Amino acid sequence: MKIHEYQAKAILKAHGVPVPQGEVAFSAQEVSDIARRLGGGVCVVKAQIHTGGRGKAGGVKVVKSADDAEAYAKTLLGRPLVTYQTGPEGQMVSRLLVEQGLGIDRELYLGLVVDRSTQRIVLMVSREGGVEIEEVAATHPEKIHKVFINPAVGLQPFQAQQMAFAVGLTGDAVKKGVRMMMALYQAFIATDASILEINPLIVTRDGDLLALDAKMNFDDNALYRHQDIRDLRDLSEEDPLEVEASKFSLNYIRLDGNIGCMVNGAGLAMATMDIIKLSGGQPANFLDVGGGANAEQIKNAFRILMSDTNVKAVLINIFGGILRCDVLAQGVIAAVRDLGVPVPIVIRMKGTNVEEGKRLLAESGLNFTTADTMGEAATSVVGLAGGTK
Repeated sequence: MKIHEYQAKAILKAHGVPVPQGEVAFSAQEVSDIARRLGGGVCVVKAQIHTGGRGKAGGVKVVKSADDAEAYAKTLLGRPLVTYQTGPEGQMVSRLLVEQGLGIDRELYLGLVVDRSTQRIVLMVSREGGVEIEEVAATHPEKIHKVFINPAVGLQPFQAQQMAFAVGLTGDAVKKGVRMMMALYQAFIATDASILEINPLIVTRDGDLLALDAKMNFDDNALYRHQDIRDLRDLSEEDPLEVEASKFSLNYIRLDGNIGCMVNGAGLAMATMDIIKLSGGQPANFLDVGGGANAEQIKNAFRILMSDTNVKAVLINIFGGILRCDVLAQGVIAAVRDLGVPVPIVIRMKGTNVEEGKRLLAESGLNFTTADTMGEAATSVVGLAGGTK
């Protein structure tokens, strides 16, 4: 789950991480009022949307007065902001963060993320702050310094000190950097975060360190422990179909293709999308119905698939373990009849009660295409969807 920058900063502040003074606004008048409370001089107005590249897209601006802040707010609120991550449709701006202006001496980068290859949290720092860290990693990986944190003991002060030295901090700034890194790690652990990124982490002309920006994502599987974080979810920032799917415990991600996919198991779903691409087609989604799906979930999955008007054909690829093939067939038949699914459907099943499942499909009187292998299924569905692109 993602949250807004201002929400992330509130969490970090509660854990002792220094952040700029600021407030969130939902109207241009509120922006003006906040700017005046911050002193009425130089301040920063930042669009709050779940995407990167806001600054380059005009979503972040330093203004000189409360009147300028209000005028700028009117150009942003209620309009889509198009960044390199949103696509041409952009993301609607409904709230703005107004923060104090600061004298910046240096911009650094700091990030915490779960590294699956080592099964540890990794702390990353770089002197190249305020830029796309992916570009730095691709062109100058030596400029990114990492420490892998032993989960049994957590981040140690000497490790944080090493990272402070790595980005060129000296004197009191080293102590402040160590305190900040320790606080950030504690915030990461306490909230079950999956990503915590400060870009940039600034050193002011007075020698203070502050999180000028903050990005936090959280492990969905741990949200049951954090009702306060769950309450921060902004559904307007998410794809409506993905939100709808989450209500039925369906893992759905919308893509740009025209072949709907319904699969049980994330690994099989990824392999299914790969083989569709290999066969010349374009998957319209990732949809994992889970190992224990029932007829009602299958019906809801079909309804969500059909809500995407780009879908021209559907490939169902199921391994019958917990979800038996005959139960799947019954659910598919009921869903197609109830919803009047208008597109061709290709079904590839393997596993428990597969022959019974095939019999039910054949005797249903509906126009299903069955396949024994993933290759056959992919070739069939690509042809039914209109061929290769």
